[in-house]
Amino acid sequence: MTASVPRLVIAAPSSGSGKTTVATGLMAAFAARGLAVSPHKVGPDYIDPGYHALASGRVGRNLDAYLCGPELVAPLFLHGARGCDIAVVEGVMGMFDGAAGEGELASTAHVAKLLRAPVVLVVDASSQSRSVAALVHGFASWDPEVRVGGVILNKVASDRHEALLREALESAGVPVFGVLRRVAQVDTPSRHLGLVPVAERRGAAVDAVAAMAAQVERGCDLEGLVSLARGAGALSCAAWDAAEVLAQTPEGLDCANAGGGVETPRGAGNCATSPHRPAPGHEPPHGQVIAIAGGPAFTFSYAEHAELLTAAGAEVVPFDPLRDEQLPDGTAGLVIGGGFPEVYAAELSANEPLRKAVAALAETGAPVAAECAGLLYLCRELDGQPMCGVLDASARMEDRLTLGYRDAVAVSDSSLAVAGTRMRGHEFHRTVVEPEAGDAAAWGVRVPRRRLEGFVQRGVHASYLHTHWASVPGVARRFVERCRTS
Repeated sequence: MTASVPRLVIAAPSSGSGKTTVATGLMAAFAARGLAVSPHKVGPDYIDPGYHALASGRVGRNLDAYLCGPELVAPLFLHGARGCDIAVVEGVMGMFDGAAGEGELASTAHVAKLLRAPVVLVVDASSQSRSVAALVHGFASWDPEVRVGGVILNKVASDRHEALLREALESAGVPVFGVLRRVAQVDTPSRHLGLVPVAERRGAAVDAVAAMAAQVERGCDLEGLVSLARGAGALSCAAWDAAEVLAQTPEGLDCANAGGGVETPRGAGNCATSPHRPAPGHEPPHGQVIAIAGGPAFTFSYAEHAELLTAAGAEVVPFDPLRDEQLPDGTAGLVIGGGFPEVYAAELSANEPLRKAVAALAETGAPVAAECAGLLYLCRELDGQPMCGVLDASARMEDRLTLGYRDAVAVSDSSLAVAGTRMRGHEFHRTVVEPEAGDAAAWGVRVPRRRLEGFVQRGVHASYLHTHWASVPGVARRFVERCRTS
């Protein structure tokens, strides 16, 4: 099966070059012209996709070759791009920067190759003129399998500066698709973990995206970029589908030694070796209400998680722990993803009725999956503010940033996985939890040090690790089944 979606990958020589401004601006500018735009982000970043969604009107999706495996990048891309006229993929860090010690794995260049997509290189030209040709030539020639289709010059000072840059780039043979002048930065404030998420500044974020779109519209050749995107080759794979991958995962093998690990192939059916659909009468149960935390304090969950839970038979219902005093009616399971509870600790603590409702649900043994922000919310306290008290642990902010990919092995049977399940995760936080693991830990990790991490108690699985369930879709079915039987 082959599929073709016009697509561009927006890359840069380094972080801070202007990828987010260009990618988000392009999404909004294309959408304003009536195109259905599919937004994507390379890597685990969960803040940029919020701006992408605002610009395009569609869910921002991540493409992570480390968390999901290279073989799932194209299928997940096609899933997100269904029915779209064009896709824009924002890269991560410098174009060739990937997972530490893993070569090109999970780099922007790697994903561009997996997608057979042309790359547009965003270059910060603020402190150079003729040297830009050497820089672009190096990036265009470093890996012959990466097609650098053109450049967008950012932070250009004047017409004279632009003329010098264009003259130099003629020798590199790479087209210039845009020139963005030095202007006051678009209002996208940052704090301890990057940009402030859209959910926390909706009105200001709308204005910021509009400003990015106007800047790109003024300075870029949109028709030329669409033409470049249309030259992307066809992809010889099928789009990822939550129901299909669950059907291809044999029951009883949902998690153990499953994909997303280091040694086992990560195909559509995770630990399946051949397609398998449940026999009549063994379809997943329907109607189990699973509540997913959202709102300004809990802004992150991969879209595929809710899709897998729905395909496994659950009714997924969002709620906002800052405002809702009770869990959704009929809640049988709870998912609390990433976000910034440390910013909203006082408000979360003040919502005592919901804290008690979460604790009461966990006490019954109902499945609760908590990642990073969710882990903090389940603790006894966060920066001295009472939280849910589900876990006998305290959390606090600190200056040190914990960041990186992790290879993990489940060390305890839980509502998500059986012991021995191998998955890959990502940590990104400036908090610490004491103790860092319960009597029954969630994961064993090796890097940056060997340690046990997280908590498993009753139906609760709480950890700092962000995981992508598409790599091991059986965890969603296991979670829904536990909701039915707990």
